[in-house]
Amino acid sequence: MQEEQTNLKVATLAGGCFWCLAADFENVSGVTKVISGYTGGQKENPTYEEVSTGKTGHHEALQVYYDPSKVSYEQVLDVFWRHIDPTDPGGQFADRGPQYRTAIFHHDEEQKRIAEKSKADLEQSGQFKKPIVTPIVKFSRFYEAEFYHQDYHRKSPIRYKIYRLGSGRDRFLGETWGKEKETGANPSGNPRGTKTYSKPDDSTLKKMLTPLQYEVTQHEGTEPPFQNEYDDNKREGIYVDIVSGEPLFSSLDKYDSGTGWPSFTKPLEPENVTTRKDRKLFAVRIEVRSKHGDSHLGHVFPDGPAPTGQRYCMNSAALRFIPKEALEKGGYGEYLKLFARKLEKSV
Repeated sequence: MQEEQTNLKVATLAGGCFWCLAADFENVSGVTKVISGYTGGQKENPTYEEVSTGKTGHHEALQVYYDPSKVSYEQVLDVFWRHIDPTDPGGQFADRGPQYRTAIFHHDEEQKRIAEKSKADLEQSGQFKKPIVTPIVKFSRFYEAEFYHQDYHRKSPIRYKIYRLGSGRDRFLGETWGKEKETGANPSGNPRGTKTYSKPDDSTLKKMLTPLQYEVTQHEGTEPPFQNEYDDNKREGIYVDIVSGEPLFSSLDKYDSGTGWPSFTKPLEPENVTTRKDRKLFAVRIEVRSKHGDSHLGHVFPDGPAPTGQRYCMNSAALRFIPKEALEKGGYGEYLKLFARKLEKSV
């Protein structure tokens, strides 16, 4: 395990029933492993039966292993806050008792600083009317739970679904945060059925991308407005992911938004575009990522022109433009018909 996790970071979090929280974190892009267990108490090598009495001082908890090049500790905490009730001092949802209390266990001073800021941001956001009672405490030791508790939602899917439905967790989360679901960026499927798109390893990315392209796509950076390659590009063609090559947008849907970044009313291939809530500093925006390349592309806003009313505000550094005349040679010949159709309409 040690060798496998050399480049990974770990977050230790308690959020009530570890079955549910583990299932939620497994859907987060950049999370590679989730382990259910016990922490925060005095009893050494506790069993589930002992922890369940509420007398060991332990919490049901998770250790979330994540790739910091894909997801930050701040983002891990954002996911955590959005899947618990941080105002409940006596447990979580249907599960009552000290073993189900929430907590963030920091592994070092940097995690402590980030966690305290994240909690303060949540308190100041006004998302909850009651005080935030989730403590931030120093990590000591983690005991892995019994085998049957690991990936319980996969091992016993029917029992898990019945339990989760009855717990009231999803009802609370829906009422608190809305019903939008965050979409993961794990590659799956292929929209055209003929090509496959994938993300190269990090060392390859650093060689093939400029520093700006790497910062934007891999670290969710933003390029300067009006000083980027495609803001003023008026040529006909399509825009693909600079990392994977998957088709994303068409010049037919591009318009001048006046913002200084290339803007589109809709994706060329909706299957290749994923969205998720971006709650940095708890100012809600909708981040746009490529599905197969897992590249940060930009954000989508509800202030675009008709007929969609959407503005996909993208970073040029995340895109590669394929002009109409190079589509066939570049392997995107199937999109030529889009521009032939436009010519027919103008005649």
